[in-house]
Amino acid sequence: MTAKKLDLKQTKLTKENMINYYSIVKSPINELVLVADDSALIGLYFAGRDHIPAASKQWKFNAQHPVLKQAAKQLQEYFAGKRTEFSVPLRLAGTDFQQRVWREISLIPYGETVTYSDLAKRAGAPQAIRAAGAATGRNPLSVIIPCHRVVGKNGSMRGFAGGLDRKRHLLEHENSEGEAGKVWSLRPKV
Repeated sequence: MTAKKLDLKQTKLTKENMINYYSIVKSPINELVLVADDSALIGLYFAGRDHIPAASKQWKFNAQHPVLKQAAKQLQEYFAGKRTEFSVPLRLAGTDFQQRVWREISLIPYGETVTYSDLAKRAGAPQAIRAAGAATGRNPLSVIIPCHRVVGKNGSMRGFAGGLDRKRHLLEHENSEGEAGKVWSLRPKV
């Protein structure tokens, strides 16, 4: 993803934008829950995991929603190896620091990784490594904002909302030249 293509918009909840729609898509890493407001994707969650917001009870199912259809198509292309960047419109609600971290994560090239300490530096807060990790863990758009590309200091696997098996799968998927089980230990790009 390039910074020009990525449009991270902060949203304040109002009566006009509180209705959200969702669909569920199958993927090689199990079912994904896609969530959109009227005009942008606002969430991508792993079905059956703890990180789906409590507000999900108010979402309305709509597999024909244009943004959800576009996101599903782009994810299908990604998992088929035909897409390395996403262009679906995005809207993220978060603090200024979270927004900076998510923007920096979105700039990590396909097939590459960065460490949490490098991510904190890129977000303008080199001493805030744990805060960068916490912001990474609160990323509401897993896969599309590729938080799976953030690794530990020595290239080791660290937490992921979808679980380490899914993180491993995504890293292996993006590095077809790597051996299974070795992708995340590649030297992170600085």
